[in-house]
Amino acid sequence: MRTLSHAEFLALRRFDALDGLRAVAAVIVIFFHCGGAKTAFLSGWIGVHIFFVVSGFLITTLMLREKDRTGRISLRGFYLRRIFRIVPLYYLVLAATAVGVYRSGYSWSVLRNHLPHFLGFMGEYHLAGDTPYLHAWTIGIEQKFYLVWPLALVLASAVSRKLRVPLAVAAIVLALVPWSPTWKSMGIHYSVLLTGALLAVVLHHRRGYALFRPLTHPLVGVAVLAAFLVLHLHLSEMTKYFGGELTVIFLYGLGVAALLPSLFGPGPGRWALSLRPLVFVGERSYALYLVQALAVGVVAVLAPWLPGGTPLFATAVTLVSLFAADGLYRWVEQPMIGNGRRLIKWLDGRFPTSRPAVPAQSAAEPTPDRRAPVAAGWRRSG
Repeated sequence: MRTLSHAEFLALRRFDALDGLRAVAAVIVIFFHCGGAKTAFLSGWIGVHIFFVVSGFLITTLMLREKDRTGRISLRGFYLRRIFRIVPLYYLVLAATAVGVYRSGYSWSVLRNHLPHFLGFMGEYHLAGDTPYLHAWTIGIEQKFYLVWPLALVLASAVSRKLRVPLAVAAIVLALVPWSPTWKSMGIHYSVLLTGALLAVVLHHRRGYALFRPLTHPLVGVAVLAAFLVLHLHLSEMTKYFGGELTVIFLYGLGVAALLPSLFGPGPGRWALSLRPLVFVGERSYALYLVQALAVGVVAVLAPWLPGGTPLFATAVTLVSLFAADGLYRWVEQPMIGNGRRLIKWLDGRFPTSRPAVPAQSAAEPTPDRRAPVAAGWRRSG
């Protein structure tokens, strides 16, 4: 048994264990929304912050490896990939939710009043009440992160790559400053996304990776996973101790960031989270997350005898959500991603932006020409 070298980390073409981690996060979120008191021990309310750390890590890793491979980060390509990955499915599910709510008459006036916020990815500013599609507030958070962070990273890298870590640290600090009552509750989520980004910046460079390399040893990885599970199962007590969720969310983000390196090297954690069923769910986790409210309505209509707010009801909602998510993944998400790639390829041919590739690693540590790592919108970014 040994640790994972920096060269081996850079050579990873897929992070399958992170797909499995996203699958777990998506399922516990659904159980938090639908499972009632008996599933409270899962602490599904914090599951979205697993997504945030993973997303911040992976999109930053994608950009840094592009920089090494081509000598630059294409903001045009990045933004087009995000648009084609996130926007079509988001609006399609929003439209289906609006139609379903309108036909049922349930909370239509509430959704109609907040529809402009959802259309503008601003749902996080209206988290109170029983608003259909309310869970999409997390997508608004990520969209704004995707808009600003890549630009900041490009500007810092243009000056010196040594500015990347200070940039990420400064961004986390600024996100945590309570500039206003609204920002006080919103900034914590950006800090968690930036924690994932900071991890990516540190791991990308050999000296930074050396700090985390011991976590990739199988035995150490088991200990890290066990510690993370203890942390996750004691969130309720921590919330009471700190007098609120904000500090707990930040500490949890640090815990997820510490967990990720342990899932890159060989070990039980990577093996378990890379099992094909979990990867299957993780690949569809974006659609799974979006359709959960629609699935609640479907289960309520098709199985009215199932009591709401129970583990059985949450299981039914999860299965219906997964069935719908699989179809959306095959017929909407993947085709739109393909369209985005073709558009980027056409634009690069018509309006080239790339400069000749520059060597960024020694011969002993080659950077592979890899397709996008698994990413945000909770699937591969490509």
